Amino acid sequence: MTTVGIIGVGNMGEALLSGLLLAGTPKRDVIFAQRSDERATYISERYGISRKPLSTVAAADVVILAVKPKDIAAMCGEIKGHLRAGSALVSVAAGKTIEGIQSIVGPDIAVIRVMPNTPTSIGSGAAGISRGEGVSETQISFVKKFLEASGIVVEVPENLQSAITATSGSGPAYFFAFVEAMVEGGKKLGLTEEVATKLTIQTIVGAAGMLENSGKSARELRENVTSPNGTTFAALSKFNEMGLTQMVEAAMAASAKRSQELA
Repeated sequence: MTTVGIIGVGNMGEALLSGLLLAGTPKRDVIFAQRSDERATYISERYGISRKPLSTVAAADVVILAVKPKDIAAMCGEIKGHLRAGSALVSVAAGKTIEGIQSIVGPDIAVIRVMPNTPTSIGSGAAGISRGEGVSETQISFVKKFLEASGIVVEVPENLQSAITATSGSGPAYFFAFVEAMVEGGKKLGLTEEVATKLTIQTIVGAAGMLENSGKSARELRENVTSPNGTTFAALSKFNEMGLTQMVEAAMAASAKRSQELA
């Protein structure tokens, strides 16, 4: 039996909780701590798990820290006296290093760093995971299993966590921004917002499905739909003219740089 304690059940904490349960972790083995009474009541009623004092949650076999990055240091200081030697501490805070967390909680705690993303909440997440010293295969496998129940997970050296943040952690927002731009473009061409939104969403969902299931690369699929001097060619030429690739690369570099600064 592995007991799991979740500290903070906001959007990401709830998404990870859902993954835990989908992975087959019994509800009786999952407890949580949450400052907001209203939020705690919602989580307890929806998932059938128990809210416990912070000290009790911190004493679990696996403790998931799902608080904001700015609160990580203070929370680690608050729980370090309750963590059990040999237990695993999983942090999902952007930019917060294993070394930084380890320096607060001590060397007897196995620290695992995870960068999930918001689609985890609907079972379509992408997460990068890195292990600190002393993390056992059993511990890393347990964490990977519940992350995989909510999407995909890749294990990377910790120095690549900023790249994970820039790619999949922040990535959903890039997508949403592109959808916003397409909807506005459709409206300026005469479509209603409702029609432009419906067409944009279905087009991107369909394109993503082709990319996932066709076995072809994004380049191949793009080339297949781009007739020489046709309508798509005209649109993509404008992207190239305005530097789409360079813009995306610069945005991702900015995200990675900010992740490093948050450490």
